[in-house]
Amino acid sequence: MQTASREEEFREYVRSRGPALLRTAHQLTGHACDAEDLLQSALAKTYLAWDRIEDRGALDGYVRRAMVNINISQWRRRRVEEYPSEELPETSAPGFEEAFCELHLRLEDALDRLPTRMREAIMLRYYEDMSEPEIAHALGISVGTVKSTVSRGMAKLRLELCIPEQQTPLP
Repeated sequence: MQTASREEEFREYVRSRGPALLRTAHQLTGHACDAEDLLQSALAKTYLAWDRIEDRGALDGYVRRAMVNINISQWRRRRVEEYPSEELPETSAPGFEEAFCELHLRLEDALDRLPTRMREAIMLRYYEDMSEPEIAHALGISVGTVKSTVSRGMAKLRLELCIPEQQTPLP
């Protein structure tokens, strides 16, 4: 019976934190498929160590550390296995990577210019996929303050990045 509750606890963790961890994996690898593989490997290691992890609040840190270590190991192995070739690899659409990198840099700069609490709330909401009550608890502020802070921060980012607000039709 303990195995069933252990498995259900692990499944619930993966369900709730999976999307945020996948974004972290994507930041590490730069590719969606590699990120999925990296996260799956890290979660497999986490599952094997599940009973030894006493502090359930440290699970995200454990999985992130596992992803970093696995990614470094894979990078080292890949470095040895890659050899020059006369054929060029397939490329993405012309200009896509440059445009993506430029947008990413602009977003990082815009985030850096936000006030600290606003930046923290946005990062926790959209990068860590935390709920508003979780953010309120983490930052020691009310849920209403989280909502208004995130809303104002997103408005500033849209304005700075010249992204139009979504228009909602009136009833």
